[in-house]
Amino acid sequence: MRTKLIPALLALVLALVIPVSSAWAKGDLDEIVNYTITVDVNDDATLDMVYHIEWKVLDSTSEGPLTWVKIGIPNNHYVSMEALSETIKKISYSPSGGSYARIDLDKAYYAGEVATFDFELVQDYMYQVGRDNQGEAVYEFTPGWFDDIVVDKLEVRWSADKVQRIAPAGQQDKGYYTWTTPLNKGQRYTVTVGYPDDAFAFDIDKTIQKGTSTEQGGEDDDLGWLFGLISVFVIILMGWSFFAFVAGIIRSIANLFNRGSGFKTSKKITRTKVVYYPVCEGCGAARPEGKDTCEYCGRSFIKSEETVTLNDIPASEKAIKKKNTDGEYAYSSEPNTFLRVHVVPIVVSTSSSSGSGSSRSSSSCACASSCACACGCACACACAGGGRAGCSTKDFYNTDLKLSQLERSL
Repeated sequence: MRTKLIPALLALVLALVIPVSSAWAKGDLDEIVNYTITVDVNDDATLDMVYHIEWKVLDSTSEGPLTWVKIGIPNNHYVSMEALSETIKKISYSPSGGSYARIDLDKAYYAGEVATFDFELVQDYMYQVGRDNQGEAVYEFTPGWFDDIVVDKLEVRWSADKVQRIAPAGQQDKGYYTWTTPLNKGQRYTVTVGYPDDAFAFDIDKTIQKGTSTEQGGEDDDLGWLFGLISVFVIILMGWSFFAFVAGIIRSIANLFNRGSGFKTSKKITRTKVVYYPVCEGCGAARPEGKDTCEYCGRSFIKSEETVTLNDIPASEKAIKKKNTDGEYAYSSEPNTFLRVHVVPIVVSTSSSSGSGSSRSSSSCACASSCACACGCACACACAGGGRAGCSTKDFYNTDLKLSQLERSL
């Protein structure tokens, strides 16, 4: 029984890990040429949002052609979602790991081709009444960002009708305030638009006021709150123990796999030299430590970035030459210059084989996250792994495996 189980476990590990490691070795899969969102406010204070996206495929070999994508939308309180172009075969809401519009394309798109598609979203729960000033309602919107894709041009167009104030400063064009910017991988851009609170039918029940509570306190309420907190804590502990147990099994399988299968795990380290502007080139604000973009105007602080090897790093920089864990480390000899280190596990063969390749899915997806929190809370927006250009997930259990990798290969 044991001799039959071990090959089966090894086959499972191969199926999960090898397709992922081959994808890591490739370059960028896609490029967003144009990403335009046009926003009009309806009488009931919902937003009519029209998305126009021009999605260029750079690599259709590593993970197959592009057949569907996921675009982050603000939250799950959407009223309607409708395709506006024939290039969309099907559009649907996807709640996996966040709030998304899943777009099934009309055909498979290969390297060099551009998938251009449009859809309309009517979105609710997007404003906060009295957030900054009494008598004012504020929309704060961060379009979906792409962790692994460069956006050549993001343009947000917001109807100027009845607007009281905007941030950052924008241009006016044919009745719309417009903001235009490129986005690096993972970069986000936020716009804020304020209205008199009688401009539209703002509903106080759809906003959360800072420092206020809608509950009446009492002894029973306090006990209920305490029991609720304890219950959440117990559930977290149980979940943590379960996943730690599963992670332990995965690590044991990986160790067994390393010893007898002719494969071993290794690490691929990518080092990028990043030079920042000390102040924002757009508004002149000083760059806060650890920030890539200006919180006032959304402009990138990155002056240049290039992939380097250990030989490219001066001998005087002994400290950062030794860094082999994820992070960003400052050069001692060059101001505003950092070494960004990214580590991913890979599987390499230690024996020859007459076979070749690993299986890949015929369909691909692309993942974006969106956060448009109109309240005083923190936005709990996360990118769901899902295959094409998915997002990385922290390895909480030291398995050297990513949850998104398992999802992608399945």
